[in-house]
Amino acid sequence: MFEKLFLLVKNNAGTAVINNPLIASKYHEAVMNDASSSIIEVIKAHMESGKLKDLVKYFEIAGVYDNPLINSAVNKFAIKLDKYYDISSVDAKRISNELIRPVMLELIRQSKTEQNKEFALNTLLSKISGNVADMGMLLTQLKIA
Repeated sequence: MFEKLFLLVKNNAGTAVINNPLIASKYHEAVMNDASSSIIEVIKAHMESGKLKDLVKYFEIAGVYDNPLINSAVNKFAIKLDKYYDISSVDAKRISNELIRPVMLELIRQSKTEQNKEFALNTLLSKISGNVADMGMLLTQLKIA
């Protein structure tokens, strides 16, 4: 699942990372890894802070562009770009928006398709939580509540 998320990031990294003169080619892979990890870290933080119902809503409503989950992932990745790659905060925020938003929206889209079980919400959350629990039943209860 984490490899597929990285590939999703890589497939969306053209303008924001690969063709961006602010990011040296030797850092492309590392930047894409940081983008992937930013998304995972934000989802995990939401789970750990008890915001599971918000996560379910996020994955049900794909068109929400001003979503706190997306904004958190954008900000987390922008901070990494600024801190580790010496990219100005303004440019880091722009790059992060160009990459993270489309990846998150594609992640939602793919979580709803039958072909991609890796991104099914219960699989995604189970993997991020370290497979400590089957999230299927809990997610069903949250959707009903």
